[in-house]
Amino acid sequence: MSNEMDQLRNQLDEVNLEILELINNRAALVQQVGQVKNKQSMYRFDPIREREMLNLITSKNNGPFENSTIEHIFKEIFKAGLELQEDDHRKALLVSRKKKAENTIVEIKGEKVGDGKTHFVFGPCSVESYEQTAAVAKSLQSKGLKLLRGGAFKPRTSPYDFQGLGLEGLQILRKVADEYDLAVISEIVNPAHIEQAVEYLDVIQIGARNMQNFELLKAAGEVNKPVLLKRGLSATISEFINAAEYIMSRGNGNIILCERGIRTYETATRNTLDISAVPVLKQETHLPVMVDVTHSTGRRDLLLPTAKAAIAVGADGVMAEVHPDPAVALSDSAQQMDIPTFDKFFEEIIEVDRRLKN
Repeated sequence: MSNEMDQLRNQLDEVNLEILELINNRAALVQQVGQVKNKQSMYRFDPIREREMLNLITSKNNGPFENSTIEHIFKEIFKAGLELQEDDHRKALLVSRKKKAENTIVEIKGEKVGDGKTHFVFGPCSVESYEQTAAVAKSLQSKGLKLLRGGAFKPRTSPYDFQGLGLEGLQILRKVADEYDLAVISEIVNPAHIEQAVEYLDVIQIGARNMQNFELLKAAGEVNKPVLLKRGLSATISEFINAAEYIMSRGNGNIILCERGIRTYETATRNTLDISAVPVLKQETHLPVMVDVTHSTGRRDLLLPTAKAAIAVGADGVMAEVHPDPAVALSDSAQQMDIPTFDKFFEEIIEVDRRLKN
């Protein structure tokens, strides 16, 4: 009796090893299929193909397992294969932490974003005049800051809202930045404008509405300028990462990711700040991550608490909007800080940063 049991167990061991070999052979084929799908920009999950395979398998099932049991087993095998394809995809991405373990540091006029310190980007929503921009720049300089933002090309939800000064706005930014020893960050919305814009910009910003403007991403990837890439209004983290890959695949690895809130059903804020995206992006990629607290909340009273949260969760930088007189701003007046409010905001946020970093 004992001898018969040993024989049966030995046979089971042999079958287990055969199954293991077959499962791994299948996994290798799944990886090859994934590579072909990736080249052809196909979705990795194909429910029609999965149903065809299950139908074929159950049609050949002679028991003793019921078809429902066989389907359950093979669905788990299929799921594992899909996860393997996704892992391979992440490993292959140039922006992936698996591709490059060490952090990317993006240098902008002496600021090394991604070096473990907290960096700050401030400026008006829209460049309206030299005087308005210079007033903000003066405040930045007095605080030892280097990064000035300002919108020259403004993609707006309504075609009747202020669209920005365009090239004139970039010229104002450049003039002010040179006078106050600052670096310029501004959004470009058209691939055709990039070649002209690099003359005025230190950092090309690609806004939320253009995160999947693939021609713009590719054009930004072909110039020797850092890129600040904002997450799209309804973009998943995977889509956000792949947008950055478009830029890096064209040769430009100086990319800063910016979480700026996503669209949800909540109406208390302009968008919903996905604060958990910061550690996820820092785990999944080697790129620095900033948080735009202005566009994520749309509320001046929430800028400070969300900036604190961004620093606490490990963001490499915080971005917010400042205007000399928000009441008369040509765009987004409710979310911009005036200079006195900015002074208090910065004083408190620096203290929080000091406590967290020490």
